[in-house]
Amino acid sequence: MLILNPILLTGGAGFIGSNLVHYIVREQGVTVVNLDKLTYAGNLESLRDIEGDPRHIFIQGDTRDRQLINALLSKYRPSAVMHLAAESHVDRSIDGPGEFISTNVNGTFTLLEAVRAYWSRLDDNAAAAFRFLHVSTDEVYGSLGDEGFFTEKTPYAPNSPYSASKAASDHLVRAYHHTYGLPTLTTNCSNNYGPNQFPEKLIPLMILNAVDGKELPVYGAGKNVRDWLYVEDHCKALWSVLQNGRPGETYNIGGNNERTNIEVVHTVCDLLDRLRPLSDGTSYKDLIRFVKDRPGHDLRYAIDASKIERELHWVPQETFETGMEKTVRWYLGNLDWCRRVQDGRYQRERLGLSDATISQEGNHQ
Repeated sequence: MLILNPILLTGGAGFIGSNLVHYIVREQGVTVVNLDKLTYAGNLESLRDIEGDPRHIFIQGDTRDRQLINALLSKYRPSAVMHLAAESHVDRSIDGPGEFISTNVNGTFTLLEAVRAYWSRLDDNAAAAFRFLHVSTDEVYGSLGDEGFFTEKTPYAPNSPYSASKAASDHLVRAYHHTYGLPTLTTNCSNNYGPNQFPEKLIPLMILNAVDGKELPVYGAGKNVRDWLYVEDHCKALWSVLQNGRPGETYNIGGNNERTNIEVVHTVCDLLDRLRPLSDGTSYKDLIRFVKDRPGHDLRYAIDASKIERELHWVPQETFETGMEKTVRWYLGNLDWCRRVQDGRYQRERLGLSDATISQEGNHQ
């Protein structure tokens, strides 16, 4: 499928979203209408280098605003919608689950309703070519034991308010395809890392704390396992799904890079020891501190990405080692960006310690 008209992309000032906007605008030459609410994790600093590019149209707004969504669809006539806007941090969902339900469930519902009405008025050719791509997470599947992988047929078993809200939005997208025929696509990805990630996530938190000489907090014994996916590989996968995925289908996207949390932190420390050695000759590993685990911390996530490889011929290009070196070098070269995106509400303190809630997992650890 050839995308000619603009793409309406929600959440394009966030971590994955801003990387995806760059990829579509620069690598594909397609115009993006970028709708973002600019909450704590969305920041125009991540898009400063394409400010003024006519192929990037930024609109500050909320996916729950039906009137705004209707106006954008009517004005820009997109040939596709890529839905990334979401509250996404597990620890925050423990402290305040209501906003996750409102944004991730109600926001997706409002967007689907507006898009369904827009799509139903398209001519036959435009309607057949249209796509709605919903970007989700592997956390909807729950937790794995020491063996096995999540596949597209794995039953949903979310364990946190965040993952439950994403599971609900996934089900809505599926229902709109089967009930109304809306040509939807869903992706469930493993843990992303790379440039422009908000500093509350594990890898940038470890880098920035280490550079500042602060402790490196690791939950429990650091044995929880995640599959790590370099964000640029993820962007290429999303584009491939949008172009060639089969409507109504789900595609799992993974990096084939399982690591325990402590292995990730050790990798960060080893890279910093080489790229920014401490003057006293000690290692950044001396800053590691094991802290109380979060309740219900899912043990292991691992993605079986064979479907997207088999059907769409996508495989990740970065190994964990090459992706991590690129990531650490990016943060060391962009420390001013990190300071500017922190607006004062988050200063790398521990989140998700509410005693009144149970659950979690996520891209943090």
